[in-house]
Amino acid sequence: MILEALGSALLGIALSWAAVRRLPDRLPAPRVVYGTGTLGALFGAYLTHTALGSGYLLGTLLGALFVGGVTLSLLIRPEARRLRRSAAA
Repeated sequence: MILEALGSALLGIALSWAAVRRLPDRLPAPRVVYGTGTLGALFGAYLTHTALGSGYLLGTLLGALFVGGVTLSLLIRPEARRLRRSAAA
């Protein structure tokens, strides 16, 4: 269980790092992103471990990665668009 928790926390940090590097202008402060990714991955590991039981390390880590990615996707803001005026206005 400790390896699952440690592995899922590291996956959450790595996923957050990738999101901050890829989408810096569409995410809030990096501190929020790292916290959300890590906690999302830990919750995903807990949820998957509860559903599958012990002995499924790879499945638990995949569940952590999935839930961590979903929670990070909730932080993404839409792109800033310029207001366009129509020709009739």
